[in-house]
Amino acid sequence: MDPPPHSSAPREAVIVSAVRTPLCRARKGALASLPPSSLLTAAFEGVLCPGGPGSNPLVEPAAVQDIAVGNVLAPATGCVTMRMAQLAAGIPHTVPMSTLNRQCSSGLQACAHIANAILSGQIEIGIASGVESMSTHSMHAALGSPPDVDFDAVKRAQEELGNEDAMDCLVSMGITSENVSKKYGLGRKRLDAFAAESHRRAAAAQKAGRFRDEIIPVTLPDGTVVTEDDGIREGTTVESLAKLRPVFDPNGSTTAGNASQMTDGASAVLLMTRTEAMRRNLPVLAVWRSFSVVGVPPSIMGVGPAYAIPEALSRAGLAKEDVEVYEINEAFASQASWSVEELGLDMARVNPNGGAIALGHPLGCTGARQVAGIIQELRRRQVKRRGGSKYGVVSMCIGTGMGAAAVLEVPAPNVY
Repeated sequence: MDPPPHSSAPREAVIVSAVRTPLCRARKGALASLPPSSLLTAAFEGVLCPGGPGSNPLVEPAAVQDIAVGNVLAPATGCVTMRMAQLAAGIPHTVPMSTLNRQCSSGLQACAHIANAILSGQIEIGIASGVESMSTHSMHAALGSPPDVDFDAVKRAQEELGNEDAMDCLVSMGITSENVSKKYGLGRKRLDAFAAESHRRAAAAQKAGRFRDEIIPVTLPDGTVVTEDDGIREGTTVESLAKLRPVFDPNGSTTAGNASQMTDGASAVLLMTRTEAMRRNLPVLAVWRSFSVVGVPPSIMGVGPAYAIPEALSRAGLAKEDVEVYEINEAFASQASWSVEELGLDMARVNPNGGAIALGHPLGCTGARQVAGIIQELRRRQVKRRGGSKYGVVSMCIGTGMGAAAVLEVPAPNVY
């Protein structure tokens, strides 16, 4: 438990609720007609009332002291969109909110933002969230224009420094995947096998109902209720994936089949001090143990998890063998499979319910979505094995050359 006032013992940030909407294909899927505000409102409502409409909230909305929303593709008015989503969810204007963009790690960074505010004593209760409607704001439209940079000045600086890192920030994500494949000798068949396994695991998890406890339904304007992810392709095989052409390099290995899907979705995580959770008689689902962000060469940005995970484990005082489950974002099969191999991880512990290749990668949502998923997976394993605390790691690569990772401890059920 948290220490009494004036104690020198550290505070703890714990998670008492973590949910996500279904993840649905951009432009073609069940959520394509909804703007990001509607997705985020659903996530806010769901994280406060995981029992569904009409159930008592875990926390009265006015008691929340801060909200952080991760988002990547929304325009400058996105901060207004997110604030309106908060108010539409019944969280009053007295609760402050911020938006942030650390690209693919934005949802996880939002969790770190709130956890750090709790650990430092700034707040007692907060919501971390992430949202992306890749139907409303396509990645191509958002990233298609060159950045506001004095390219002549950048080139002169690079000549003086003798490196190409700044200009490499402009390399498309698909080409960075090809760069990883070429640098580390990753063949097409290996990538397709990784992708097929992602779909196989996700399809098995969906069929077994393993996503139900993390998904909150979303009701469309016409009354249709969306309850399941719709990008999973059961029956995907290496042979069927082999028929797809490379997308970014005619002679390359990255295809639409072994890369993450463009997807719509939102997720939210309710964090507080352990003392507050005990006062409210709320079971602790997970304890936030550490977080790390590292930098890597922009041209091979996908290798980020291989560097962020060891740093996060070190900060938590753990070895890789102490971790029961790793959720490593599958931006591309190339970078995800290489990171797993480089770290020497048991693939049976990595993305046991599939990853972004099958489920999709709604950029700002993904990190918080992974948190919701890994908590439920670890709790299932505890019940099955009647074990004590289990540790999980959430990680992803980040565009322009970074990697992020967080360590969560999931205590045995009914243990504070």
